[in-house]
Amino acid sequence: MKELTWMTYLMLILASYRLTHLVVFDKITEFIRKPFMKKIEIQTDHGTETKNVPKSMFGYLLNCYWCTGIWSAIFLGTAYLLIPKVTFVIILILSIAGGQSILESFVGVNIKRVSYLAHQQHEQEKKN
Repeated sequence: MKELTWMTYLMLILASYRLTHLVVFDKITEFIRKPFMKKIEIQTDHGTETKNVPKSMFGYLLNCYWCTGIWSAIFLGTAYLLIPKVTFVIILILSIAGGQSILESFVGVNIKRVSYLAHQQHEQEKKN
């Protein structure tokens, strides 16, 4: 068995994060989730809304971030231990994309926060 360095472990975490997000949320993999989902209409305070819900347990697993995260970690960790040279390339790409998406989320939230605060300051200045 290959020994894991802290850097490889961090890369596996980021790769698993990105693979999980890819399966559960991304538009490009919607064709995988679609056969296992159904649309239902629900009544809310704002009227009728259409929601996608799982048809089966497998649909639930594909729609559950925590469930898919376990399976992606098992898949990537096992693949790395069994065929490290081949898997490392996949892990490298997914970990870079995972790190980038975390940074983008952080930057996006902070850009919205700065915009909100600037708007609040502008409104306050208009009152004075």
